[in-house]
Amino acid sequence: MNEISRRSMLVAGGTLGALCLASPAGAKSLWSWSPSGSLAGSGAGTDPHWVWDDEADPLLASVIDRGDVPRVNQALRTWTRNDQPVPSGMPADVRDFIEHARQLPSWADQRKLDAAAQFNRTKGIYVGVLYGLGSGLMSTAIPKEARAVYYSKGGADMKDRVAKTAKLGYDVGDLDAYQPQGEMIVTAVKTRMVHAAVRHLLPQSPGWSGNNGGQTIPISLADMLVTWHSLPTFVMRKMLEWGVRISPSDSAAYLHVWQVTAHMLGIRDEYIPATWAAANEQSRQLLDPALGPTREGVALANDLLDIVAEVDGGLTRPMISAFSRYTVGDRVGNWIGLSREPFWEALIGAAWPKLVAFREHLIPLPLIPESAWTLEEVIRRFVLLFFAEGRRISIEIPDMNRPS
Repeated sequence: MNEISRRSMLVAGGTLGALCLASPAGAKSLWSWSPSGSLAGSGAGTDPHWVWDDEADPLLASVIDRGDVPRVNQALRTWTRNDQPVPSGMPADVRDFIEHARQLPSWADQRKLDAAAQFNRTKGIYVGVLYGLGSGLMSTAIPKEARAVYYSKGGADMKDRVAKTAKLGYDVGDLDAYQPQGEMIVTAVKTRMVHAAVRHLLPQSPGWSGNNGGQTIPISLADMLVTWHSLPTFVMRKMLEWGVRISPSDSAAYLHVWQVTAHMLGIRDEYIPATWAAANEQSRQLLDPALGPTREGVALANDLLDIVAEVDGGLTRPMISAFSRYTVGDRVGNWIGLSREPFWEALIGAAWPKLVAFREHLIPLPLIPESAWTLEEVIRRFVLLFFAEGRRISIEIPDMNRPS
């Protein structure tokens, strides 16, 4: 049954994702989101499905074709803090790109970025678990993303791929994220360069070319926006559904840090939502129809669940599957092959809402069942694990696709 494992295929017949856009029926809605709802407030209204990164793409194609990837990666390994100069030994065109790409947008508000850092700290247990067991698993149900990840170099080493994804999640929520001593600018610029490299490489992959859903170049700005909505838009919506108390200023700050991150990843300001209302409207047009099953997605989801269970024996596969299903819902859970776990599903469905209510000072301690504390400890360990894993990885430019 080709390179995708029989076990993964039997689990659910297909899904997992990480950077794509295609509905279950393969249809694509017409782009109608108005740029008046963006940070720019105006724009050409061009469908982002046909827009990529005009600055990074030709540069990385040149770097790959002329054999400069090892030289660039060697230099990039020493660049870790926002305030560090571009490493010496970098090709002149790459150095010039990084100097430009590392500049924060003029509209970045450091007070809001600081407030977002504090918000991520106080609400870290929710944000962390939603990034890891919500957004992370949901990404495997985004067909274009799943295929892009599976057939790229990172798909051959999912532990490394997960660690790189975790690093972005960690860095964007770090107290020093966009401060001179932080790392988020570096992480965003490196990630932008990786995306450009994958755009150049993946069309050369027979595996991807035969399973690309009609897409000729991967990771369009629409695909990036789909992934963006699977993170902050999804996380904010779930926290509100769970009854997490969030002040208007904290809500605005959390949106702002992700707006800045979108810009730093190469998304044009005319596509970045200015408000949560605009974000939810765009998400309904982009993310909702992008979800669906793929065989690559099932394989990737299975790898992700194995990795999480492997690194901490207390995070059992059944519990992880049950909490992920609780977070992403049955439809997505079925698409990505999450097992049904009646015991854990019942426990989580009963205990988690009460635990959230207690943490948000909405109900008193006597109403919390003992099982809730066990669940909280497991989730707390996962969040610490997720964020710790993110700091030990070096994001590097690929020079090949997944080996066949």
